[in-house]
Amino acid sequence: MKGNKSLTFIDLFAGIGGIRIAFEKAGCQCVFSSEWDRYAQKTYEANFGEIPKGDIRSIPSEEIPDHDILTAGFPCQPFSISGVSKKNALKRPHGFNDPTQGTLFFEIKRILHDKKPVAFLLENVKNLIRHDRGNTFKIIIDSLVNDLGYYVYSKVLDADSFVPQHRERTYIIGFREKTDFSFPEFEDKQTDKPKLKDILEKEVDPKYTLTDHLWEYLQKYAEKHRIKGNGFGYGLADLNGRSRTLSARYYKDGSEILIPQKGKNPRRLTPLECMRLMGFNQIKPDFIIPVSDTQAYKQFGNSVVE
Repeated sequence: MKGNKSLTFIDLFAGIGGIRIAFEKAGCQCVFSSEWDRYAQKTYEANFGEIPKGDIRSIPSEEIPDHDILTAGFPCQPFSISGVSKKNALKRPHGFNDPTQGTLFFEIKRILHDKKPVAFLLENVKNLIRHDRGNTFKIIIDSLVNDLGYYVYSKVLDADSFVPQHRERTYIIGFREKTDFSFPEFEDKQTDKPKLKDILEKEVDPKYTLTDHLWEYLQKYAEKHRIKGNGFGYGLADLNGRSRTLSARYYKDGSEILIPQKGKNPRRLTPLECMRLMGFNQIKPDFIIPVSDTQAYKQFGNSVVE
């Protein structure tokens, strides 16, 4: 907080507003959001009363309000040495060759350069650090530190201290001024971690139970890869423990997180259970899911843990 004034933030690559929920809970005010997927826009509007602006690549910096904090759960793309972007079409003034051009990270860099917020929070998959043998991450950090002048901190954090899900993500935080900042430390052997059984619905529609055909296919697929020495296959969840990472592909067959059932085939999680698995119910229990199961699975799989 700055005196009596709330810190303002923008919500880029907003998805269904996972980052927004947390920042608003902390007393901050969202002044701009951007998300190109029309189904995610629908969920966002249902919960925040506004439709995010579309593709950030088509939005000039001058149309984005001034803000204190930039937040973004941006997609990871391969970087070229000096790619070609849409800057010329948008009449942007940056004519220099830049290894992030042509990527969505470049849009973050552009806005940080033009709007100069005092801080930012970026979130991405754990593999961002290793992507392209570490070159992608090196370019990102170099851009933020050497090109833009931010003091930058990064760490991979696992959300399993707060939700019954093993979900490691890379967080990058930056400040314009030198700041005494450190990431929180969580106990790896914490004994009171949430249990998967606590987020399950008591009554579940039979449509979420796997068909005989799909269950047989998943078992054969897993056995084939076991014989080859691979680790691919379905995951029967430990109800007294944590699940695998919920992914955006969960809608396809639910194979990474299957709930065992006595006397019948295992089942998928329901969209409500996915919402709980991501911790949304802890901060925004009235969160609305206005889309199909397929879209809901994609949206929660792409979101951030609350």
